[in-house]
Amino acid sequence: MSNMAGSSIAVLHTPVFNGENYEFWSIRMKTILKSHELWDLVENRFDVSDPKKGKENEEGSKATEVEKSTMAEILMKDACALGLIQSAVSDQIFPRIVNEETSKGAWDILKQEFRGDKQVRSVKLQGLRREFEYTCMKDSEPLSVYIAKLFDLINQMKSYGEELSRKRVVQKLLISLPRSYDSICSVIEHSKDLDTLEVQEVVASLKNFELRLDSHTKNSTERAFTSLNIKSKNSKSGSSSGNHKSQKN
Repeated sequence: MSNMAGSSIAVLHTPVFNGENYEFWSIRMKTILKSHELWDLVENRFDVSDPKKGKENEEGSKATEVEKSTMAEILMKDACALGLIQSAVSDQIFPRIVNEETSKGAWDILKQEFRGDKQVRSVKLQGLRREFEYTCMKDSEPLSVYIAKLFDLINQMKSYGEELSRKRVVQKLLISLPRSYDSICSVIEHSKDLDTLEVQEVVASLKNFELRLDSHTKNSTERAFTSLNIKSKNSKSGSSSGNHKSQKN
């Protein structure tokens, strides 16, 4: 491997695949393998089962020393790629690829099992679409938690080939919030062009509104408790004075 590939080992760490979110894991692994100049070996089949393969030229003579050196280098690079893939799966997943001798063999097994065929992916995407349509923020749910959950759903849809437009995401945000956010949603809808409005701009406006909403709720609660304490004290003093008067009488 080149010096560039060697220096990148300390920078890029292999993510451990535990059977979930294969699409995200495969994208990260592909980038890492490319950084080590190993992706071509993983992508294209390389058969090491036949030791004579590639060792004879067109005339049928034995391979030259140069050819042997090239073959040894390919074998070493493929072993590096296989090692990276093996180190990037959990102990529960590793048995599935333990018998594979090539990087492509291991990669293809994981791809076939966890990515699924076209029909399986279509079913998964349809489920994500349904979840996206029906998900909404609960009254007791923090805005940041809901936004993180919604964007995780959007990213999963993207990994299955569903790219939502900026306008569609903004619309979903505005119609999936509790009634306490009606005023800020109305302001955004009537003062902004939803076709060009950035999603992060909407998120920032909603977070600022949440801060004011929390502050108002806190102040209202404090005023309620203060009022309750005053009334309690008055009722106690009235009661004690009444009892004192009754005792005097």
